[in-house]
Amino acid sequence: MPLWLIPALPFVGFLINGVFGRKFSNRLVSLIAVLSVVLSFAAVMNVFLSAGDLAVKPLHAHYYTWIQSGAFKIGWDFNVDKLTMLMLLVVTGIGSLIHIYATGYMEHEGGYYRFFAYMNLFMFFMLTLVLAGNYLLLFVGWEGVGLCSYLLIGFYFIKDSATTAGNKAFIVNRVGDFGFSLAMFLIAITFGSLDFNKVLPAAAGKPTGTLTAIALLLLVGACGKSAQFPLYVWLPDAMEGPTPVSALIHAATMVTAGVYMCTRSAPIFIHAPIAMETVAMIGLFTAVFAATIGLTQYDIKKVFAYSTVSQLGYMFLGVGVGAFSAGVWHLMTHAFFKALLFLGAGSVIHACHGEQDMRHMGGLKKYAPWTCLVLACASLAIAGFPFTSGFFSKDAILGAAYAHAPWMYWVGVVTAGMTAFYVWRAFWMTFWGDYRGHGHPHESSWVMLGPLVVLAVLSIAGGFLFNVPEILSGMFPIKEATDNGGPGEMVLTGISVALGLAGIGLSYLMYVVNKDIPEKITSALGGVYTLVYNKYFVDEAYDAAIVRPLIQGSESVLWKTADAGFIDGIVNGAGTQSQGLGSLLRLLQSGNLRSYATWVVIGAVVVIVAIGVGGAR
Repeated sequence: MPLWLIPALPFVGFLINGVFGRKFSNRLVSLIAVLSVVLSFAAVMNVFLSAGDLAVKPLHAHYYTWIQSGAFKIGWDFNVDKLTMLMLLVVTGIGSLIHIYATGYMEHEGGYYRFFAYMNLFMFFMLTLVLAGNYLLLFVGWEGVGLCSYLLIGFYFIKDSATTAGNKAFIVNRVGDFGFSLAMFLIAITFGSLDFNKVLPAAAGKPTGTLTAIALLLLVGACGKSAQFPLYVWLPDAMEGPTPVSALIHAATMVTAGVYMCTRSAPIFIHAPIAMETVAMIGLFTAVFAATIGLTQYDIKKVFAYSTVSQLGYMFLGVGVGAFSAGVWHLMTHAFFKALLFLGAGSVIHACHGEQDMRHMGGLKKYAPWTCLVLACASLAIAGFPFTSGFFSKDAILGAAYAHAPWMYWVGVVTAGMTAFYVWRAFWMTFWGDYRGHGHPHESSWVMLGPLVVLAVLSIAGGFLFNVPEILSGMFPIKEATDNGGPGEMVLTGISVALGLAGIGLSYLMYVVNKDIPEKITSALGGVYTLVYNKYFVDEAYDAAIVRPLIQGSESVLWKTADAGFIDGIVNGAGTQSQGLGSLLRLLQSGNLRSYATWVVIGAVVVIVAIGVGGAR
């Protein structure tokens, strides 16, 4: 089966619904959208089953030469190796489930055809990104998912908060993309190519300083797309989009693009140790930083949004310490349980008639038992409960972190305890106690619950079923804690599990057994709690240091001085002078024949005199 068919199918769905969807029924729109993604997943499975050993013979398809200048060529090329195949399975598999779920979630929303057209377009660009055989084609997909993110976050465009969030995501990602574009220029200059199969094998022979510069610029792009500090601020606000958008773009696919790009560029990073250390430090800091904010949030989607930022930090930690396969493993398992958390949150919001504040929920286990069950599975997985999917991938990263630097392990394991606490805090506040909301809560339909059940199974068993480090062992070495003569993998795993269980137990104590404890702790912490609850005032700091000065500078310098003062002054001055000259010249146009005859005589005399003077000379 041709590789181009994998992204082409969702693109056809986008074209059909985008052009004709207004005239279609919702049922036909959803059939086209879902079928296009499911068929794309089937095409991926066909390639997977028929490709043979991708470690020995990766697939390559060249369709046409896109850019050529002398010896420099860029083709529209697709490559498939084991890493690509894993990403394709995640994107199309999870994407199919989310599309099915969305048919129920968006059933009564306006712009139904437009929503699914955007979703299909997103799938096309994400699959192009993953299949790309060179950095420039990857960048096309990279920019495309950024565009679709803007469209989907701002889907409810009549809400100012939604359009503002869409703009914020787009602008912040442009900062990261500028770094990525500079990296591509430097790669082209250094290697004379942007093709992965030419650049990556030659990385070992290039100067360390050059590779470090390339890697750091790539990291800037990755921080924007994968919401790492300091470019993480767009992702929590992105929850303004419909909940299926949160699951598709901001949990399972788009935000993992940065991790994928760094992993794909592993030969460059491996030979740039300073860049590797920077990746690890940024990932670890982001994981801790976002986890502390997640402890204090009450909007159920915001809790899971900061959890996404934190879990992406774990992936970057894995990449930074050289455990690339462990980072990809967590990327996959995170796709399972985080998509489930967001879609489960959507089911909860549906049950509570649009309410997102957990303080106005409670007792939903009686009204939405299936949603309660599947969210329990997701919460266990993200908490790293033994033998769930998150348990395997998280501990693989923590073990590699210990091998790199033991203190990183300890920071990471404390963060894991915080993660278990705030996710289960959300669970208890949502499903335990008495219902505190409005209206009568209800369970979701099975078109929504069906995908949740599949994701629940993957959240529990996915880590065991897909041993990514073993699958990618030919591409990346497996790093373990024992590489550094540590206390042993079992001991480190036991500590991690103990802190996870402690986080779950503490959340149960505070939000089920004795609900007065949180208020007492909040009062005791005072300003510290206020600081964390307000997300460390980072948005306010950006607003004061960057946004407002840019706006004020634009108004005072660019608008009032440059535009109105200088440019308009020149244009208006020219107009005024022309008007003044015209006022003088119109005196000649009096309409009086005697006046015209006089001017003709005067003109004739002037001409004759001028000729005479010229002849005399």
